[in-house]
Amino acid sequence: MPGMNSGLSDTNATVVAAFRSALLHQGIIVLAVLAALALAWVSLREWLPATARARLAQPGTGYAEPAGRRLLRIGFGVIWVFDGLLQAQPAMAAGMPSQVIEPAAAPSPSWVQHLINWAGTSWSYHPIQAGAAAVWIQVGIGAWLLAAPRGWTSRLAGLASVGWGLVVWVFGEAFGGIFAPGSTLLFGTPGAVLFYCAAGVLIALPEERWRSRRLGRQVLAVLGLYLIGMAVLQAWPGRGFWQGVTRGQQGSLVAMVKSMATTPQPHWLASLLSAFATFDSAHGAAVNLVVVVVLAVVGTALLSGRPELIRPAFWLGGAFALAVWVLAQDLGFLGGLGTDPNSMIPLSLLAGGGYLAMQHVPEPVPVVAADRAATEPATTGQAPARLAGAFAAASMRAVFALWAAVIVLIGAAPMAMAQANRNADPIIAEAIDGNAAPLNFPAPAFTLTDQYGRQVSLASLRGKVVLLTFLDPVCTSDCPQIAQEFRGADQVLGSKAADVELVAIVANPIYRSLAYTRAFDAQERLSGLKNWLYLTGSLAQLQQAWKDYAIAAYVLPAGGMIAHSDVAYVIGPNGHTREELDFDPGPGTTSSISSFAVLLTNDAKQYAR
Repeated sequence: MPGMNSGLSDTNATVVAAFRSALLHQGIIVLAVLAALALAWVSLREWLPATARARLAQPGTGYAEPAGRRLLRIGFGVIWVFDGLLQAQPAMAAGMPSQVIEPAAAPSPSWVQHLINWAGTSWSYHPIQAGAAAVWIQVGIGAWLLAAPRGWTSRLAGLASVGWGLVVWVFGEAFGGIFAPGSTLLFGTPGAVLFYCAAGVLIALPEERWRSRRLGRQVLAVLGLYLIGMAVLQAWPGRGFWQGVTRGQQGSLVAMVKSMATTPQPHWLASLLSAFATFDSAHGAAVNLVVVVVLAVVGTALLSGRPELIRPAFWLGGAFALAVWVLAQDLGFLGGLGTDPNSMIPLSLLAGGGYLAMQHVPEPVPVVAADRAATEPATTGQAPARLAGAFAAASMRAVFALWAAVIVLIGAAPMAMAQANRNADPIIAEAIDGNAAPLNFPAPAFTLTDQYGRQVSLASLRGKVVLLTFLDPVCTSDCPQIAQEFRGADQVLGSKAADVELVAIVANPIYRSLAYTRAFDAQERLSGLKNWLYLTGSLAQLQQAWKDYAIAAYVLPAGGMIAHSDVAYVIGPNGHTREELDFDPGPGTTSSISSFAVLLTNDAKQYAR
């Protein structure tokens, strides 16, 4: 998709190093916040009167966390942390748009692709900030769920899971593929993260809803309807699941499994997938019949609400989910850039939570005052004293829950600020061409003719920063992209553009007349830039400029094509060359063009008076 990525390799050393550095620095902040919260909590508790500290240890009466809710909270907390660690893979910063987001949207309708393209382009503009944010948001949500077993803090953790889960489901999973042809439970429909959202909704419910068996029955009934619907889709003719191989054409399941077997993973698992693909090739109808029957039977049993049917169906469904997770989903996260364990694990956890909620009703248990304080908002009084008292009275788990919430903010804040910036991170340009070479010597003089026929010398530009490059006016590859990078720099500079002169010298020994420079300006929408100069001259003048600035510009043996260097120079207001930049524009995507523009802007601002 246009603009989906920056054209960088997933393992580009510059991007990987910057990503690791961002994670390290933010990790230090995360640990510092934990230390500060712990120190504040211990200190405030010491200031509490002895009678108040004694009350915190006194037992009271409350309800134990329902078993079903506990399974959902801990299970999805662990999965969120695991997903966050998967997001920390070195290739994730540069590879997420092209290797994860784009493939997920590719089979969907054009309107879905356009929506997802926007998200992928936003990520590619700020790969470091977006990659690090995804890590900390997901680790933070997982830690928050694990640390907060009860009360409003726990319910907020559930809501955070819902909110971020919806973002991932829409933009990371392309609505879980529900709008794509060939949707099937075997491949993860309706998207693993939608089950995270469902679990988050259940965790966010008032605890009173968990004190009856009705909620468990409702959860299982919804899952039953889902499984029956998936059985209908699986049985629908013409979708490629009833055939292993027909007329040399692989069925949908065979093609998917064979593709997964070729991805990097343990040899034993790849062999198992290959064996299953071979079996399905020969017995596709039988395999699909088993899938349809199991889905229909388990779904009907869950929908019935009868415990004598649900219990065996629950274990049958668990065994089926395990088989699908291994044989059809390849554990979800193996091969390529896996971001989650796919749908079978979260689906099983959701079913387990509903089953336990239907079987077990919580009973009153002793609860210490510190745990009760963590579940209740602060009472009346002056705000600072009220907050300090509530914080001191909270349990250690509540302090960890607060820390986890701060982790989410540490991830979300840089991402929000990056998304508010319409310009790409200069790290993309640096990753494509490397860092600029610092210099400090008088720039070679030149006197040439601009696009308006006026004589322009380097001396006449003294007092301004000069961003200088060399462009072929009839080039159709790199030069138009470099021109757009200079045009973008003018836009980014804004009011500072008055202190900067954007200068290009013709890099073509044949097509060098004013007619060609003017046509190039019109084509690249440069004519309206007040600080843009496209200079030309006699062949002798141009050759001297090329020689002075170490530019190669010559006609290739085949004729017609001109080979020239892609270089840019930063000349300070005093006329000294300060930097030389390798200016090969690379892929010429919207993100890379914007990144080069920002790099030019930063260099210009650095030397402007």
